[in-house]
Amino acid sequence: MHSSDDTGTRNVLTPSSLNRLVRDLLGDVFPQVWIEGELSNLARPASGHLYFTLKDSGAQVRCAMFKMKASTLRFRPTDGMQVVLRAKVGLYEARGEFQLVAESMEPAGEGALQRAFEQLKIRLDAEGLFDPQRKRPLPRHARRIGIITSATGAAVRDVVSVIARRWPLADLEVLPVPVQGREAPPAIVRMLHKAAASERYDVLLLTRGGGSLEDLWAFNDESVARAIHASTVPVVSAVGHEIDFSIADFVADLRAPTPSAAAELLVPDAVAVSRHLEQLQQRLLILQQRRAQARSQRLDHLLARLQSQRPQARLMRDRERLLHVQRRLQAVLREVSQQRHARLDRLQARLQAQHPRARLPLLARRLAEQDQRLRRAIGHILERRQAGVRHLGHALHAVSPLATLERGYAIVFDGDGKALRSVRGIETGHQLRIRLADGELPVRAGEE
Repeated sequence: MHSSDDTGTRNVLTPSSLNRLVRDLLGDVFPQVWIEGELSNLARPASGHLYFTLKDSGAQVRCAMFKMKASTLRFRPTDGMQVVLRAKVGLYEARGEFQLVAESMEPAGEGALQRAFEQLKIRLDAEGLFDPQRKRPLPRHARRIGIITSATGAAVRDVVSVIARRWPLADLEVLPVPVQGREAPPAIVRMLHKAAASERYDVLLLTRGGGSLEDLWAFNDESVARAIHASTVPVVSAVGHEIDFSIADFVADLRAPTPSAAAELLVPDAVAVSRHLEQLQQRLLILQQRRAQARSQRLDHLLARLQSQRPQARLMRDRERLLHVQRRLQAVLREVSQQRHARLDRLQARLQAQHPRARLPLLARRLAEQDQRLRRAIGHILERRQAGVRHLGHALHAVSPLATLERGYAIVFDGDGKALRSVRGIETGHQLRIRLADGELPVRAGEE
């Protein structure tokens, strides 16, 4: 007889594989959940892990929180406490038990505040309020410190006590403000603006003691963060305990883990400074002694060199050399002077020989000779010219009409003064002139 089921086609699982499949399925469907409930059955074994049950009125779920995450808790969980978990949904394979693996835990009342804190932190960081490049260094020796805190809290007593012990020279001024409640943020903002505007302080300390997230919420206010960012005076933030972080811590120029630590960061240790000054004084004294010793040795060395070189003997040799050079210089100067005087005499004689007064008689003689030569030349030229003129006169006279007239001839002119060559055109009674050798005769034509 055969079974109706075919065992060859069955997908048979083991408890381990089934639990593994369920674990993976749960992890894929619920990678991370936020869950609120009451703690119970809390166990803290020596391994440092936490094991507990989270329950409400209708159900419960087993939970585990491993050592690395448990060490970051800022409070001590106890049975009956209402908490909020951020957890992964899983299955404990060894026993097949459904469980949650907690990543973080906080008291239930602080969950909304924590989410608001994270959102504001991300937004202000994106605006650059946390930029390390804008943070200013603190003064090395602050003379006046403004402490913005509650005037009656433990924080101000711790700060004043530490600074008075470490650096009594600092001038402390407590600037009282409420550090908790709704009136705290505007009061802190006003005091920050007032302290910066007064220009009295080298640095401001914003501080208070520890408390819950709700107690410290004034230092997570956006207006307080922006007032710290706008302050012209460096601001140190010391809010709560070492594990507490506030928005003011991220914006401030320096974050201190506690008020006492802030006081130690603000001022130097007078004992350490005094010890350092003593060391510097000792080093300075040793340095001065070494320098004095080195200079003394150098002085001795220079004195020995000076004595070995016998400066008096060198001075005498240099003096003799100077006198020798001086005598040579004087001889050269005399020789040069004599040469220049002789040259001057020669030039003066040449000048006297070429003086105009000496040349005037010679020039006068030359002028007289030239005058006589000129007169004789002019006379010769005039005689030659006169002879030529006489020759030309004789030649001209030989062809002149006047010479013809002297031989008995006459020239007849009409009334217009023209010489007549013919009787034609001359009428009886015309006025004529007859030119003879010794004068003229007026006549009329046709008269006897």
